[in-house]
Amino acid sequence: MSNKQDALDYHSKGRKGKIEVITTKPCATSRDLSLAYSPGVAEPCLEIEKNPNDAYKYTAKGNLVAVVSNGTAVLGLGDIGALAGKPVMEGKGVLFKSFADVDVFDIELDTKDSDELIRTVKLLEPTFGGINLEDIKGPECFYIEEELQKIMSIPVFHDDQHGTAIISAAGMLNALEIIGKKVEEAKIVVNGAGAAGIACANLAITMGIDKNNVILCDTKGVIYKGRTAGMNEYKERLAAETDARTLEDAMVDADIFFGVSAKGALTPEMLKTMAKDPIVFAMANPDPEITPPDAKAVREDVIIGTGRSDYNNQVNNVLCFPFLFRGALDTHASAINDEMKLACVKALAELAKEDVPDSVRKAYAGEEIKFGREYLIPKPFDPRVLLHVAPAVAQAAMDSGVARRPIEDMDKYRERLEAMQGRSKEIMRTLINKAKAAPKRVVFPEGEEEKVLRACQVLVDEGIAKPVLLGNEEEIRARIKFLNLDLDDIDIIDPMNSTKRAEYIDAFFEMRQRKGATRAEAKRLIRKNRNYYGAMMVHRGDGDALLSGVDHHYPETIRPALEIIGKKEGLSKVHGAYMMVTKKNVTFFADTTVTIEPTAEELAETAILTAEKATHFEIEPRVAMLSFSNFGSALHPLTLKVKRATALVNEWAPDLVVDGEMQANVALDPDLMEKQYPFSKLKGNANVFVFPDLQSGNISYKLLNKLGGAESVGPILMGMKKPVHVLQRGDDVADIVNMAAVAVVDAQEAQA
Repeated sequence: MSNKQDALDYHSKGRKGKIEVITTKPCATSRDLSLAYSPGVAEPCLEIEKNPNDAYKYTAKGNLVAVVSNGTAVLGLGDIGALAGKPVMEGKGVLFKSFADVDVFDIELDTKDSDELIRTVKLLEPTFGGINLEDIKGPECFYIEEELQKIMSIPVFHDDQHGTAIISAAGMLNALEIIGKKVEEAKIVVNGAGAAGIACANLAITMGIDKNNVILCDTKGVIYKGRTAGMNEYKERLAAETDARTLEDAMVDADIFFGVSAKGALTPEMLKTMAKDPIVFAMANPDPEITPPDAKAVREDVIIGTGRSDYNNQVNNVLCFPFLFRGALDTHASAINDEMKLACVKALAELAKEDVPDSVRKAYAGEEIKFGREYLIPKPFDPRVLLHVAPAVAQAAMDSGVARRPIEDMDKYRERLEAMQGRSKEIMRTLINKAKAAPKRVVFPEGEEEKVLRACQVLVDEGIAKPVLLGNEEEIRARIKFLNLDLDDIDIIDPMNSTKRAEYIDAFFEMRQRKGATRAEAKRLIRKNRNYYGAMMVHRGDGDALLSGVDHHYPETIRPALEIIGKKEGLSKVHGAYMMVTKKNVTFFADTTVTIEPTAEELAETAILTAEKATHFEIEPRVAMLSFSNFGSALHPLTLKVKRATALVNEWAPDLVVDGEMQANVALDPDLMEKQYPFSKLKGNANVFVFPDLQSGNISYKLLNKLGGAESVGPILMGMKKPVHVLQRGDDVADIVNMAAVAVVDAQEAQA
């Protein structure tokens, strides 16, 4: 937890606050300026005058949300005023941008007059694609949202109400499924009749809970028919026909408790009176109505969630509003309606049942995260939320008739969302789509490894590859069941009792008998070393590609493949490369993993093979042969080797854009190249970098990864007769999936 000074320093150091406005178009020349402003800006203005919907085409309106507050109910701080609430509204903008790439202007309005706030927000409509109301106290917030929804033709959404309701409803759906109870049979008590509490009760009814089974409570007790004290029209709509008058009365035999009230409001005694397998979402912040340890001390059968990150089942609004608005904005929706909210609920509930990526597990200290009582709701930092919720909301907007720009191809829309999460996702999607066109058999010698099995689930679900697992079938099936994966139809082969074993032993002995191998050794390796068995499968055509190494050292994996499959005819060696992805560039580094001190011929091979690999990713290669010299500026055996390698590449692949020897900064500075070395074939930034030795290549890619924040895809092995790729011990499920896609595309080309 941060202390006061940490928080103040975070907001005050460097550029003040948490947000800035940046330009999205160049503004470096007088021509740029004439297009950005006068006279060029007149053209889009005139187009919008003729067709107002063109504002979405020529301006940022379609990706811009106003976070509007008057500061009357700021977090747990209360009515601190519009100005004091500004850091929170900026923070909301950070979350919108970070999680869903939605731009935000925070609008703090210094008024407590609801009608004045409504008029002001209505006047802002031309600027924004949506309005997020924030930290406005009840009951005014209900009136403000309802009135704005009536008079505005863009989405208006009060997150304090609906965000909490949506997340807790998703958790409730899954909890009811786990205990085997139907929604329409459940009895729910909601404690807290402010914005969030009333929204929770209303959404529960929308989802199918009988209105007669909903009891809303506030500080004065149960809100019942005929009560007059502390009532308003929004509470009145939820007044219950009941004899219960206190929260304690209401809790008897209740199935569900939603708390948006105060610390300690739910006592252990009240919890004891709830029905079997009680569902408790104690969402008061920072201290819940009852803590999970206290609740579990009273009821072992309780399913509990809170608003806190240090307990399981966190109800965090960041799981909702960025992605809800993303789907609404992308369809130019005129509103956010109940259908879109329900789509959000169902998408979150379904996502919690899916296998959790390693990136999420790492963010939570590697804890076991598996659907069940302790994991009902996706984690806030799960990158898949964008890909599940936004399309579901967009589809609901279209189905309910509020979408003004329907999405024609939902698969392509998901790919566009995926690209928002990083350039490597966008680039890998290109390769994955190629793989899906003709999936191949990928052999995994480490068949019992958890990461491999979870990766295989993705490969099967997306149709990227046809995995073949090697290992003890009984053990692998048990592991699949434990991980709750759906891999019943996957191929599993045990080398110890395979029908192909004798055939493979004979073949291995025949190819290695004059290289020191005995028949006894052949028998031992094929039976007990799955990397040898897997390599033989690919060699004999019983598999199309080999992928191994997540639990083995690099030499243990590559040696069997080299002995059995071997390098392509005419090549001196196999070579290794990494694809390095930054926000601006995609580049390839080679050789980074195999050849320690390459000859000029080997460097030339590396350059040609890496350039070919770049084309697999639909990148036109521009190759720089790197050295500490620029075109003969330093004469040394090392620079002369690179110079000769460049000449060989030009001879062997005359159509390839390649030049060298050159320093790395020159390869990345077209102006310098043009000014100092106008004779060079390399025009524009290089995107394939061939290093003079393994040492420099390996160091460089790791520095760029760690210091430069580049994402790396690899190692990509090049030059084998058939596709073989080596995983690294630290690889996660996404890495394995990516390398399987690379292997499938390699196999497609090998078989073409």
